Amino acid sequence: MSGAHKWQFAPRFRRHAFGWRSDTPIQRIKEALAEIKQVARKEPVLAAEGAVTLLEKLSPALEQVDSSSGALGSAVNKAIDTLVPIIIEADVEPKQRQRWLGRLWQALQDDEMPYIELLGDYWGELCVTPELASRWADDFMPVVERVWSPAASGHGYFKGTSACFSALFAAGRHDELLALIDKARFKWWHDRLWGVKALVAMGRKAEAVRYAEDSRGLNDPGWQIAEACEGILLSSGLVDEAYRRYAIEANQGSTNLATFRAITKKYPEIPAEQVLRDLIASTPGTEGKWFAAAKEAGLFTLAAELATKSPTDPRTLTRAARDFAVDQPQFAIHAALSALRWIARGHGYEITGVDIQDAAHVLQQASIHAGVDHGTLSALLAPILAEAPPRHLLRLVLAPFVKA
Repeated sequence: MSGAHKWQFAPRFRRHAFGWRSDTPIQRIKEALAEIKQVARKEPVLAAEGAVTLLEKLSPALEQVDSSSGALGSAVNKAIDTLVPIIIEADVEPKQRQRWLGRLWQALQDDEMPYIELLGDYWGELCVTPELASRWADDFMPVVERVWSPAASGHGYFKGTSACFSALFAAGRHDELLALIDKARFKWWHDRLWGVKALVAMGRKAEAVRYAEDSRGLNDPGWQIAEACEGILLSSGLVDEAYRRYAIEANQGSTNLATFRAITKKYPEIPAEQVLRDLIASTPGTEGKWFAAAKEAGLFTLAAELATKSPTDPRTLTRAARDFAVDQPQFAIHAALSALRWIARGHGYEITGVDIQDAAHVLQQASIHAGVDHGTLSALLAPILAEAPPRHLLRLVLAPFVKA
Protein backbone atom coordinates (compact mmCIF):
# COMPACT_ATOMS: atom_id res chain seq x y z
CA MET A 1 0.00 0.00 0.00
CA SER A 2 2.81 2.39 0.85
CA GLY A 3 4.39 1.93 -2.55
CA ALA A 4 1.10 2.30 -4.39
CA HIS A 5 -0.10 5.37 -2.54
CA LYS A 6 0.32 8.64 -4.44
CA TRP A 7 1.06 11.51 -2.10
CA GLN A 8 -0.20 14.82 -3.47
CA PHE A 9 2.62 16.72 -1.77
CA ALA A 10 5.44 14.58 -3.23
CA PRO A 11 5.76 16.16 -6.70
CA ARG A 12 5.51 19.63 -5.18
CA PHE A 13 8.73 19.03 -3.22
CA ARG A 14 11.07 18.12 -6.05
CA ARG A 15 14.63 19.46 -5.82
CA HIS A 16 14.81 23.25 -6.21
CA ALA A 17 11.03 23.33 -6.61
CA PHE A 18 10.70 26.85 -5.21
CA GLY A 19 12.14 30.24 -6.04
CA TRP A 20 13.59 32.61 -3.48
CA ARG A 21 10.30 33.65 -1.84
CA SER A 22 9.27 31.73 1.27
CA ASP A 23 5.49 32.21 1.27
CA THR A 24 4.73 29.44 -1.25
CA PRO A 25 6.92 26.73 0.35
CA ILE A 26 5.49 27.55 3.79
CA GLN A 27 1.99 27.05 2.38
CA ARG A 28 3.05 23.80 0.69
CA ILE A 29 4.47 22.51 3.99
CA LYS A 30 1.16 23.23 5.71
CA GLU A 31 -0.72 21.41 2.96
CA ALA A 32 1.59 18.40 3.18
CA LEU A 33 1.16 18.17 6.95
CA ALA A 34 -2.61 18.35 6.58
CA GLU A 35 -2.52 15.52 4.02
CA ILE A 36 -0.35 13.31 6.23
CA LYS A 37 -2.42 13.96 9.36
CA GLN A 38 -5.60 13.10 7.51
CA VAL A 39 -4.17 9.75 6.44
CA ALA A 40 -2.88 9.11 9.97
CA ARG A 41 -6.44 8.92 11.30
CA LYS A 42 -7.07 5.63 9.49
CA GLU A 43 -3.68 4.36 8.29
CA PRO A 44 -0.93 5.33 10.76
CA VAL A 45 1.77 3.24 9.09
CA LEU A 46 1.08 4.80 5.71
CA ALA A 47 1.11 8.23 7.33
CA ALA A 48 4.50 7.47 8.88
CA GLU A 49 5.80 6.50 5.44
CA GLY A 50 4.53 9.84 4.14
CA ALA A 51 6.22 11.65 7.04
CA VAL A 52 9.56 10.05 6.20
CA THR A 53 9.10 10.93 2.54
CA LEU A 54 8.37 14.58 3.33
CA LEU A 55 11.40 14.85 5.61
CA GLU A 56 13.55 13.40 2.82
CA LYS A 57 12.29 15.97 0.35
CA LEU A 58 12.32 19.15 2.45
CA SER A 59 15.94 20.26 2.25
CA PRO A 60 16.51 19.62 -1.49
CA ALA A 61 13.27 21.43 -2.32
CA LEU A 62 14.05 24.45 -0.12
CA GLU A 63 17.70 25.02 -1.01
CA GLN A 64 17.10 28.15 -3.12
CA VAL A 65 14.53 29.80 -0.82
CA ASP A 66 15.47 32.96 1.08
CA SER A 67 15.13 31.95 4.73
CA SER A 68 16.63 35.09 6.26
CA SER A 69 13.35 36.11 7.93
CA GLY A 70 13.27 32.91 9.96
CA ALA A 71 9.69 32.14 8.93
CA LEU A 72 10.66 29.18 6.77
CA GLY A 73 12.94 27.72 9.43
CA SER A 74 10.11 27.98 11.96
CA ALA A 75 7.73 26.26 9.54
CA VAL A 76 10.18 23.38 9.03
CA ASN A 77 10.77 23.00 12.78
CA LYS A 78 7.02 22.87 13.36
CA ALA A 79 6.77 20.26 10.62
CA ILE A 80 9.40 18.14 12.33
CA ASP A 81 7.55 18.47 15.65
CA THR A 82 4.41 17.25 13.89
CA LEU A 83 5.93 14.43 11.84
CA VAL A 84 8.14 12.82 14.47
CA PRO A 85 5.24 11.60 16.67
CA ILE A 86 3.53 10.14 13.60
CA ILE A 87 6.65 8.10 12.80
CA ILE A 88 7.11 7.05 16.42
CA GLU A 89 3.52 5.91 16.92
CA ALA A 90 3.40 3.70 13.82
CA ASP A 91 3.35 0.03 14.85
CA VAL A 92 5.89 -1.63 12.56
CA GLU A 93 8.48 -4.36 12.70
CA PRO A 94 12.03 -3.36 13.75
CA LYS A 95 13.30 -3.95 10.21
CA GLN A 96 10.82 -1.44 8.81
CA ARG A 97 11.73 1.13 11.45
CA GLN A 98 15.40 0.58 10.74
CA ARG A 99 14.73 1.26 7.06
CA TRP A 100 12.98 4.51 7.95
CA LEU A 101 15.88 5.52 10.16
CA GLY A 102 18.32 4.75 7.38
CA ARG A 103 16.42 7.03 5.02
CA LEU A 104 16.19 9.77 7.62
CA TRP A 105 19.91 9.52 8.37
CA GLN A 106 20.65 9.92 4.67
CA ALA A 107 18.35 12.97 4.62
CA LEU A 108 20.31 14.45 7.52
CA GLN A 109 23.59 13.88 5.74
CA ASP A 110 22.21 15.56 2.60
CA ASP A 111 20.83 18.50 4.62
CA GLU A 112 23.21 21.15 3.27
CA MET A 113 21.50 24.41 4.29
CA PRO A 114 20.62 22.99 6.94
CA TYR A 115 16.88 22.73 7.52
CA ILE A 116 16.18 19.43 9.27
CA GLU A 117 19.12 19.28 11.70
CA LEU A 118 16.59 19.40 14.58
CA LEU A 119 15.69 15.84 13.61
CA GLY A 120 18.84 14.61 15.34
CA ASP A 121 17.49 15.66 18.73
CA TYR A 122 14.63 13.19 18.26
CA TRP A 123 16.76 10.25 17.13
CA GLY A 124 16.45 8.20 20.30
CA GLU A 125 12.67 8.63 20.29
CA LEU A 126 12.50 7.67 16.62
CA CYS A 127 14.29 4.42 17.47
CA VAL A 128 11.37 3.60 19.81
CA THR A 129 13.17 0.70 21.52
CA PRO A 130 16.30 0.97 23.70
CA GLU A 131 17.86 -1.87 21.71
CA LEU A 132 17.60 -0.05 18.39
CA ALA A 133 18.74 3.21 19.97
CA SER A 134 21.78 1.45 21.39
CA ARG A 135 22.70 0.06 17.96
CA TRP A 136 22.61 3.54 16.43
CA ALA A 137 24.61 4.92 19.35
CA ASP A 138 27.29 2.30 18.72
CA ASP A 139 27.50 3.44 15.10
CA PHE A 140 27.66 7.13 15.97
CA MET A 141 30.02 7.15 18.96
CA PRO A 142 33.29 6.29 17.17
CA VAL A 143 32.70 9.09 14.67
CA VAL A 144 31.98 11.66 17.41
CA GLU A 145 35.09 10.60 19.31
CA ARG A 146 37.19 10.79 16.16
CA VAL A 147 36.11 14.30 15.15
CA TRP A 148 36.61 15.49 18.75
CA SER A 149 40.04 13.93 19.01
CA PRO A 150 42.87 16.44 19.63
CA ALA A 151 44.63 14.95 16.62
CA ALA A 152 41.64 15.48 14.32
CA SER A 153 41.70 18.21 11.70
CA GLY A 154 38.80 20.49 10.93
CA HIS A 155 36.27 21.99 13.32
CA GLY A 156 35.15 18.81 15.03
CA TYR A 157 31.70 18.87 13.45
CA PHE A 158 29.62 15.77 12.77
CA LYS A 159 25.99 15.91 11.67
CA GLY A 160 25.14 12.94 13.83
CA THR A 161 26.39 14.37 17.13
CA SER A 162 22.98 15.26 18.55
CA ALA A 163 21.54 12.01 17.16
CA CYS A 164 24.28 10.14 19.02
CA PHE A 165 23.44 11.90 22.30
CA SER A 166 19.74 11.28 21.79
CA ALA A 167 20.33 7.59 21.05
CA LEU A 168 22.57 7.11 24.10
CA PHE A 169 19.96 8.80 26.29
CA ALA A 170 17.11 6.69 24.92
CA ALA A 171 19.21 3.57 25.43
CA GLY A 172 19.72 4.45 29.09
CA ARG A 173 23.50 4.68 28.65
CA HIS A 174 23.76 7.82 30.76
CA ASP A 175 27.30 7.37 32.09
CA GLU A 176 28.62 6.86 28.56
CA LEU A 177 26.73 9.95 27.42
CA LEU A 178 28.35 12.10 30.12
CA ALA A 179 31.77 10.66 29.36
CA LEU A 180 31.36 11.41 25.66
CA ILE A 181 30.31 15.02 26.27
CA ASP A 182 33.39 15.51 28.46
CA LYS A 183 35.52 14.75 25.40
CA ALA A 184 34.19 17.78 23.49
CA ARG A 185 36.76 20.38 22.50
CA PHE A 186 34.70 23.17 24.04
CA LYS A 187 31.55 23.61 26.08
CA TRP A 188 28.44 24.07 23.99
CA TRP A 189 25.05 24.18 25.65
CA HIS A 190 23.28 22.21 22.93
CA ASP A 191 25.62 19.30 23.75
CA ARG A 192 25.68 19.74 27.50
CA LEU A 193 21.90 19.86 27.72
CA TRP A 194 22.03 16.11 27.12
CA GLY A 195 24.35 15.81 30.10
CA VAL A 196 21.80 17.66 32.22
CA LYS A 197 19.06 15.29 31.02
CA ALA A 198 21.25 12.28 31.83
CA LEU A 199 21.97 13.48 35.37
CA VAL A 200 18.27 14.15 35.99
CA ALA A 201 17.38 10.69 34.67
CA MET A 202 19.92 9.23 37.10
CA GLY A 203 18.29 11.10 39.99
CA ARG A 204 21.23 13.46 40.46
CA LYS A 205 19.25 16.69 40.20
CA ALA A 206 21.47 18.94 42.32
CA GLU A 207 24.45 17.86 40.25
CA ALA A 208 22.43 18.53 37.10
CA VAL A 209 21.90 22.14 38.16
CA ARG A 210 25.62 22.60 38.85
CA TYR A 211 26.44 20.96 35.53
CA ALA A 212 24.12 23.34 33.72
CA GLU A 213 25.54 26.38 35.50
CA ASP A 214 29.03 25.26 34.59
CA SER A 215 27.93 25.37 30.95
CA ARG A 216 27.59 29.15 30.92
CA GLY A 217 29.92 31.02 28.59
CA LEU A 218 30.24 34.09 26.44
CA ASN A 219 28.08 32.82 23.59
CA ASP A 220 25.81 30.39 25.43
CA PRO A 221 22.06 31.09 25.69
CA GLY A 222 21.74 32.03 29.33
CA TRP A 223 17.95 31.93 29.29
CA GLN A 224 17.94 28.32 28.07
CA ILE A 225 20.33 27.30 30.84
CA ALA A 226 18.17 29.14 33.37
CA GLU A 227 15.06 27.45 31.97
CA ALA A 228 16.62 24.01 32.40
CA CYS A 229 17.72 24.75 35.96
CA GLU A 230 14.34 26.22 36.82
CA GLY A 231 12.60 23.10 35.55
CA ILE A 232 14.81 20.86 37.67
CA LEU A 233 14.15 22.86 40.83
CA LEU A 234 10.41 23.02 40.19
CA SER A 235 10.29 19.27 39.63
CA SER A 236 11.94 18.91 43.04
CA GLY A 237 9.34 21.13 44.71
CA LEU A 238 11.85 23.93 45.34
CA VAL A 239 9.52 26.69 44.15
CA ASP A 240 11.03 29.56 46.14
CA GLU A 241 14.57 28.73 45.05
CA ALA A 242 13.50 28.31 41.43
CA TYR A 243 11.78 31.69 41.52
CA ARG A 244 14.62 33.48 43.28
CA ARG A 245 17.40 32.13 41.08
CA TYR A 246 15.87 31.64 37.64
CA ALA A 247 12.33 32.96 37.15
CA ILE A 248 13.21 36.27 35.56
CA GLU A 249 15.99 35.00 33.29
CA ALA A 250 14.10 31.88 32.22
CA ASN A 251 10.79 33.51 31.33
CA GLN A 252 11.68 36.49 29.16
CA GLY A 253 8.82 37.22 26.77
CA SER A 254 8.65 39.34 23.65
CA THR A 255 7.32 42.22 25.78
CA ASN A 256 7.57 43.17 29.45
CA LEU A 257 3.90 42.33 29.86
CA ALA A 258 4.47 38.88 28.33
CA THR A 259 7.32 38.29 30.79
CA PHE A 260 5.10 39.26 33.72
CA ARG A 261 2.30 36.99 32.53
CA ALA A 262 4.66 34.04 32.03
CA ILE A 263 6.08 34.30 35.54
CA THR A 264 2.76 34.82 37.32
CA LYS A 265 1.31 31.84 35.44
CA LYS A 266 4.22 29.58 36.36
CA TYR A 267 4.38 30.80 39.97
CA PRO A 268 0.80 31.27 41.20
CA GLU A 269 2.09 31.00 44.79
CA ILE A 270 4.03 34.26 44.43
CA PRO A 271 1.90 37.44 44.78
CA ALA A 272 1.63 39.31 41.50
CA GLU A 273 2.81 42.54 43.12
CA GLN A 274 5.98 40.87 44.40
CA VAL A 275 6.67 39.45 40.93
CA LEU A 276 6.20 42.88 39.39
CA ARG A 277 8.38 44.68 41.91
CA ASP A 278 11.13 42.10 41.40
CA LEU A 279 10.90 42.62 37.66
CA ILE A 280 11.07 46.39 38.06
CA ALA A 281 14.13 46.06 40.28
CA SER A 282 15.79 43.88 37.63
CA THR A 283 15.65 46.69 35.02
CA PRO A 284 16.67 49.92 36.76
CA GLY A 285 16.10 53.05 34.69
CA THR A 286 13.26 51.56 32.62
CA GLU A 287 10.52 51.47 35.23
CA GLY A 288 7.96 52.94 32.84
CA LYS A 289 8.12 49.86 30.62
CA TRP A 290 6.36 47.88 33.36
CA PHE A 291 3.35 50.21 33.33
CA ALA A 292 1.17 47.83 31.31
CA ALA A 293 1.96 44.92 33.64
CA ALA A 294 1.06 46.96 36.72
CA LYS A 295 -2.18 48.08 35.09
CA GLU A 296 -3.11 44.49 34.17
CA ALA A 297 -2.46 43.36 37.74
CA GLY A 298 -4.81 46.06 39.03
CA LEU A 299 -1.97 47.85 40.81
CA PHE A 300 -3.12 51.29 39.69
CA THR A 301 -1.16 53.31 42.25
CA LEU A 302 2.04 51.54 41.28
CA ALA A 303 1.23 51.90 37.57
CA ALA A 304 0.74 55.66 37.94
CA GLU A 305 4.02 55.87 39.82
CA LEU A 306 5.89 53.92 37.14
CA ALA A 307 4.53 56.16 34.38
CA THR A 308 6.28 59.15 35.95
CA LYS A 309 9.64 57.52 36.70
CA SER A 310 10.95 56.79 33.21
CA PRO A 311 9.73 57.19 29.62
CA THR A 312 6.54 55.29 28.85
CA ASP A 313 4.89 55.06 25.44
CA PRO A 314 2.36 57.94 25.30
CA ARG A 315 -0.14 55.93 23.25
CA THR A 316 -0.06 53.11 25.80
CA LEU A 317 -0.76 55.64 28.54
CA THR A 318 -3.61 57.21 26.58
CA ARG A 319 -5.23 53.83 25.93
CA ALA A 320 -5.04 52.99 29.62
CA ALA A 321 -6.59 56.34 30.53
CA ARG A 322 -9.42 55.74 28.05
CA ASP A 323 -10.09 52.24 29.39
CA PHE A 324 -10.31 53.38 33.01
CA ALA A 325 -11.73 56.90 32.66
CA VAL A 326 -14.99 55.79 34.32
CA ASP A 327 -13.98 52.99 36.73
CA GLN A 328 -10.63 54.43 37.87
CA PRO A 329 -10.77 58.15 36.99
CA GLN A 330 -7.89 59.19 39.26
CA PHE A 331 -5.63 56.61 37.67
CA ALA A 332 -6.84 57.71 34.23
CA ILE A 333 -5.94 61.32 35.04
CA HIS A 334 -2.42 60.28 36.07
CA ALA A 335 -2.02 58.19 32.89
CA ALA A 336 -3.24 60.97 30.57
CA LEU A 337 -1.06 63.58 32.27
CA SER A 338 1.95 61.28 31.97
CA ALA A 339 1.21 60.77 28.27
CA LEU A 340 1.20 64.51 27.69
CA ARG A 341 4.30 65.00 29.82
CA TRP A 342 6.32 62.45 27.83
CA ILE A 343 5.11 64.00 24.59
CA ALA A 344 6.25 67.40 25.83
CA ARG A 345 9.68 65.89 26.54
CA GLY A 346 9.94 64.46 23.03
CA HIS A 347 9.13 60.82 23.67
CA GLY A 348 6.90 58.61 21.54
CA TYR A 349 7.19 57.36 17.97
CA GLU A 350 5.90 59.76 15.29
CA ILE A 351 3.56 61.59 17.64
CA THR A 352 0.92 63.64 15.82
CA GLY A 353 -1.65 66.23 16.77
CA VAL A 354 -4.26 63.47 16.88
CA ASP A 355 -2.29 61.68 19.63
CA ILE A 356 -2.15 64.87 21.67
CA GLN A 357 -5.85 65.54 21.15
CA ASP A 358 -6.71 61.97 22.20
CA ALA A 359 -4.76 62.31 25.44
CA ALA A 360 -6.30 65.72 26.16
CA HIS A 361 -9.81 64.46 25.47
CA VAL A 362 -9.40 61.44 27.73
CA LEU A 363 -7.96 63.68 30.44
CA GLN A 364 -11.03 65.87 30.24
CA GLN A 365 -13.40 62.89 30.44
CA ALA A 366 -11.58 61.37 33.41
CA SER A 367 -11.57 64.75 35.18
CA ILE A 368 -15.33 64.97 34.84
CA HIS A 369 -15.81 61.51 36.38
CA ALA A 370 -13.34 62.34 39.16
CA GLY A 371 -15.00 65.67 39.92
CA VAL A 372 -11.91 67.69 39.06
CA ASP A 373 -12.80 71.29 38.22
CA HIS A 374 -11.30 73.35 35.41
CA GLY A 375 -9.04 75.32 37.70
CA THR A 376 -7.44 72.21 39.14
CA LEU A 377 -7.03 70.73 35.66
CA SER A 378 -5.39 73.92 34.47
CA ALA A 379 -2.94 73.80 37.37
CA LEU A 380 -2.05 70.18 36.52
CA LEU A 381 -1.37 71.04 32.90
CA ALA A 382 0.66 74.21 33.48
CA PRO A 383 3.95 72.42 34.34
CA ILE A 384 3.58 70.21 31.27
CA LEU A 385 3.12 73.22 29.01
CA ALA A 386 6.20 74.80 30.58
CA GLU A 387 8.26 71.75 29.53
CA ALA A 388 7.09 71.83 25.91
CA PRO A 389 9.42 73.61 23.44
CA PRO A 390 8.25 76.90 21.92
CA ARG A 391 5.75 76.47 19.09
CA HIS A 392 5.23 72.83 20.03
CA LEU A 393 1.91 71.49 18.79
CA LEU A 394 1.10 70.44 22.34
CA ARG A 395 0.88 74.12 23.38
CA LEU A 396 -1.76 74.78 20.75
CA VAL A 397 -3.84 71.72 21.65
CA LEU A 398 -3.74 72.27 25.41
CA ALA A 399 -4.26 76.04 25.35
CA PRO A 400 -8.09 75.79 25.75
CA PHE A 401 -7.66 73.68 28.88
CA VAL A 402 -5.37 76.15 30.68
CA LYS A 403 -6.40 79.44 32.22
CA ALA A 404 -4.61 82.48 30.96
